[in-house]
Amino acid sequence: MSEDEIETAAQPDEVDEVVEELVEDPIEVLETRVAELLSDLQYARAETMNARHRGQRDKAEAIRFGSAGLAVRILPAIDGLEKALANGDGDSEAILSGVRLTLDAMRAALTAEGISRVEAEGAEFDPTCMEAIATIAAPDGASAGSVIEVIEAGYTLHDRVLRPAKVIVAEG
Repeated sequence: MSEDEIETAAQPDEVDEVVEELVEDPIEVLETRVAELLSDLQYARAETMNARHRGQRDKAEAIRFGSAGLAVRILPAIDGLEKALANGDGDSEAILSGVRLTLDAMRAALTAEGISRVEAEGAEFDPTCMEAIATIAAPDGASAGSVIEVIEAGYTLHDRVLRPAKVIVAEG
């Protein structure tokens, strides 16, 4: 055999070896892919758990410090009461003036937080935001079912009743 014939005869075997090296085992390829997907799944699960824990922590913080805005608004009212008592020296007019200012400040703080008073005096009795403490005969000019007197004011936070108004209702 000549050298050309030997080289030609050796080439197909070399090509087969190179092809075998290039073609990967499909099982190994799939096992590698499965391992990658499992790793991605574990990472996604860990991220989900971390997000859940962050959400729970943020919710707990919001509940814990949710009243901070109201407290900041009420503190000036407390300061006003303290000043009225300190500067009153028995002068009832100064004390009354301080109490009025404080009451106004507290009402403003509640309004800023979305808390409003239930307007019940003279209104028709509404069981969704009022509690009838007693009923009395309707006085002149009052219709049956109307509120005659408010014993304790009621308050709502946006549309939710915080405390129903305790009222006396006219019966008829």
